Formats: sequence, C-alpha cells, structure tokens
Amino acid sequence: NAAVAAASKLAQTGAKLDVKKVLVVGSGGLSIGQAGEFDYSGSQAIKALKESSIETVLVNPNIATVQTSHELADHVYFSPVTAEYLEQIIAKERPDGIMLAFGGQTALNCGVQLEKMGVLAKYAVRVLGTPVRTLELSEDRDLFASALKEIGIPVAQSTAVTTVADALAAAAEIKYPVIVRSAYALGGLGSGFAADAAELQALASQSLALSPQILVERSMRGWKEVEYEVVRDSQDNCVTVCNMENFDPLGIHTGDSIVVAPSQTLSDEEYHMLRTAAIRIARHVGLVGECNVQYCLNPDSLEYCVIEMNARLSRSSALASKATGYPLAFVAAKIGLGWTLPELQNNVTQSTTACFEPSLDY
Repeated sequence: NAAVAAASKLAQTGAKLDVKKVLVVGSGGLSIGQAGEFDYSGSQAIKALKESSIETVLVNPNIATVQTSHELADHVYFSPVTAEYLEQIIAKERPDGIMLAFGGQTALNCGVQLEKMGVLAKYAVRVLGTPVRTLELSEDRDLFASALKEIGIPVAQSTAVTTVADALAAAAEIKYPVIVRSAYALGGLGSGFAADAAELQALASQSLALSPQILVERSMRGWKEVEYEVVRDSQDNCVTVCNMENFDPLGIHTGDSIVVAPSQTLSDEEYHMLRTAAIRIARHVGLVGECNVQYCLNPDSLEYCVIEMNARLSRSSALASKATGYPLAFVAAKIGLGWTLPELQNNVTQSTTACFEPSLDY
C-alpha cells in the first residue's frame, strides 16, 4: 500500500509526457448515439487532468452537461465539434495534446479528420492515448477484420462495400439472411437485417446515404451478445475490468436493450475464452487507454466472433465504472498522460492499483 500511495502521489504531480495544456474533445449536440452518455467520461477525464495540474480546454456545444460547468475545465468552447472549428480552437489555444476518446464517435471521427488534414502536425499537437492509426483500424471494418485474421480471432464473414450493386453481389456469396452495418456511424445508424435481395436493396441504399462504407455480413441473429471493457497502458500492462451481457440476443441494438454486468449465463470456459481474445485484440491493435470489444457467442457451442471494437469510452463504460467501482475514464486519461497501470491508484477503492481487476462474483 505504501508503494501504491507513493505512485499515486507521483501521478498527481503532472504528466509523464511533456504536456502542459490539453484539448478534450466533447461529444457534440444531443442526438442518438452521442452526447449525454459521454458527459460522465469527459468529466472524469477533466478531473484526472486537473489533478495532474494540466490546463484543460474543452470543446462541447451541449450546455446541458456537467463537464461544461465552470469548476471543471479551464476554458470551455460551446462550438460545434467539427474539424473546421477544432482547427480554429487549436490555432488560438495552442494545446500540447488532444484527447479523442472521451467524446464518443463524433470526437473520434474529428480526430481522424484533423490528422488527415495535417492540422495536428502543423500545430505540433500530440494525440494522447490511443493513436490515430489504431482509431482508423478499429473504425474501418475491412482493416479491422484483416487485423483480427492476423492473430486468428474469428470475425463475422463479411464484405465491405461502397455501392448497392456490390452489396447485392456480396450477399449472394455470403447467402441470406445477412446483416448490414455502417462504418463510422453513430448508435448503429443505417444497420439492419435483410432476408432477401429486395430488402437488401432498400436497406443498402438507405445505409449508403448515411455512411461511405457498409459491411454485409452473415446474420447471427439469436446469438448471445457479450462485451468486455479492456484497459491497456503504453507498457503493455493490460486488464479486463468487466464483462457485460445483453439481456436480448443479437438482433436488437445495444442501445435499445438491457445490459447486465457482469454476465449471467457464460460458463467459466466461455468467460475466459472471450477475455483472452479481448486482451489479444487490445495488444495487437496498439490500444493505449480503454476500449470495449463486442462479441456474439453461439448459445449452443463455443463458436464466437467479434462484432466490433470501440477504441474509446462508450455508453457501456459508464455502466462498467459504476457497477465495478473501477473509474475507467479517469484511469484512461491518466494513461494518456503516460502513466502506467501499476503507478496509478484506484481512487474508488483507495487500496489497490489500477492493474487490479475487480472481482465480480455475485
């Protein structure tokens, strides 16, 4: 405990990386799949930065949030979360670092755009936490599928397409029924099931209007949907904080379902099989901070596949933090400043380091 206390005192004194001022990207206006649920993680991140005596700049136009209150961030911009606005704020404030994992999908997409526009390089802004390359890898369904194949982890049989004709050709090969999912989309927007070519034509046209790329994949409706929250630091220390199980089987969007933490119907073998896979994925893609890995699991066998990985704090992260007493966003922000899990104290338990997995034996 003395070592923990010493380490956590150190982590309060500043950043391991040379950063004095950090831009935290919030989640934008209220709409499905963003905004409200990211207030918790953003507030935690700002508290972690303030504890380390770092000047914080927050961009979030949503005034109905805790994170925009005066006592949290040093500077608050109520401007839209778009690459153009962020560029102006970066030019004015000149932050040393930027955090993209606390504003949901909107913040991730903006970070990828800023990198492509050369803004981050131009103003010498470091991305703290998970690098942009990993964000792109986790968001681009094709890249993600090939990364998982490299380490032998099963993903749903799928094809990424950009036109309706390609979608129909892909479905003919995979065989109906299929599921369509959009890349770079919020809250499952533009996703759905198609039982035949007519349904797919309508769904694909609609999805491609919302997203540049869609995935046509084998339908696994009725399988269990399980997710794991994983934390990893830059020194490759990695823990799974919590796993969760959807009350409804695959086919109902997580946002419309009940999620139970920890899982209730997995056997010990299933639990550890998916936990090991989650840690291997986090290490392989180079996560620095927090992510959640979503799986579907065949209820009648050990067959499973990865649905997706969010390399950011998500709706589930707030549930996981409160259900386990492990402050995910707070720890993820400290990891972004260069600290490692053994150096950080769990502020909730006050007696363990952040590399202790909560024991969830209900």
